Amino acid sequence: MFELIGESLKSAVNKLKFVDDEKALKNALETLKKSLLKADVYHKVTKELVSLVEADMKKGTIGQKQFLDSIKTNLTNILTAPNDGNKGSGFVFASNPPTVVLMAGLQGGGKTTTTIKLASYLKARKKRVLVAAADLQRLAAVEQLRQLCSANEIELFTIDGENNPVNVAKEALKKAKDGFYDVLLVDTAGRLAIDEALMSELKEVKSVLNPDEIFYVADAMSGQDGVRTATSFNEALGITGVILSKFDADTKGGVAIGIAHQVGIPLRFVGVGEKVADLESFIPDRIVGRILGEGDLATLAEKASTIIDEKEAKKLNKKIKKGEFNFNDFIAQLESVKKLGSMKGILGMIPGMSSMANQLKDIDLDNSEQIKHIKAMINSMTPKERENPDLLNNARKRRIAAGAGLDQMTVNRFLKQFSSAAKLAKKFSNKDSMKGFANMLANANRPK
Repeated sequence: MFELIGESLKSAVNKLKFVDDEKALKNALETLKKSLLKADVYHKVTKELVSLVEADMKKGTIGQKQFLDSIKTNLTNILTAPNDGNKGSGFVFASNPPTVVLMAGLQGGGKTTTTIKLASYLKARKKRVLVAAADLQRLAAVEQLRQLCSANEIELFTIDGENNPVNVAKEALKKAKDGFYDVLLVDTAGRLAIDEALMSELKEVKSVLNPDEIFYVADAMSGQDGVRTATSFNEALGITGVILSKFDADTKGGVAIGIAHQVGIPLRFVGVGEKVADLESFIPDRIVGRILGEGDLATLAEKASTIIDEKEAKKLNKKIKKGEFNFNDFIAQLESVKKLGSMKGILGMIPGMSSMANQLKDIDLDNSEQIKHIKAMINSMTPKERENPDLLNNARKRRIAAGAGLDQMTVNRFLKQFSSAAKLAKKFSNKDSMKGFANMLANANRPK
């Protein structure tokens, strides 16, 4: 997500090879300025950040550590919207449930998909969520929401034949209160552009709901247009947070750097992929850590805690320590990793692994040829072979290769990589072991 900005900051820091070198500082600041502008950071935000860093450097020692510390502090402050209280910490629940959230945005910005992602995010945290279909303008919008809710086991509220979103909002709120739901998410109609009718309708829905939150969903690829639109929605409705959709497609990441600062509203979540699980809280100090290559283990731990059963984790850990990690365990862990998001996203949260994350950007844990071949090989094994990899002699390997439609060299290569990864799993928290696992996925289908 922040590849360009991260590399650019490193480039600026590397200009300061010697301590108290005024000329090098000037070059570093110029590099920083050009890099931020190239990454689509708003020019006024860029100017402010560079000025703040320059002021810090002139107060004390000029050096790489001081330069980096200044960038870190000032970038965190810029990413934090003024007077946001604890709003920069993702989702904030109301003291008296249900927490009512009005979802707003332009048509095509990813509002409906983001609503489902947010519902799934809350559901994974053991919250009872109700989604209301109040987008009655777009053709088949209710049906789209119905299908998404059904696919992800999320409760949906609709009124057949109703054409007034205010009535839907009113009845949905009543059901959420009577049914003791924790959260009510109301998906509203968007337009291709801001117009009087859109704002008037949203204001009516807002009046009925008296929402705790009004989230504006902005397409990360819309750049400064997205910032301007968010400002317009804020002036009309008083939004409490911004969610950037399609953020994984924005390799520059500049919009995220400036939007909270420009609009004065915290950026609360970012969509980091197409899957329902690909939604992350936007917490400024954690994001800065990821930009600077320091990782974000806190977010990774939080995501893991929502999908990993503690008893199963302890059981697996015992097997790993005994060297008994088998193919059934591998498939189970692969499914868990998929729920955490993309391999690129996971590695990007681990300190020092951002460069590897970029190398693995094309690995899809659902649809890649590598994963399909791995699953085909494991599915061609007998139950005993999956439990005990040591049983796999040449005759068994030939049978597995034939069953999977692969050559024996591919099977041998996978088994060798699996064996190495199983050994490295004993120290899975360190960099080399993660590298072994990643390489196994990346190389399973390498051409001969």
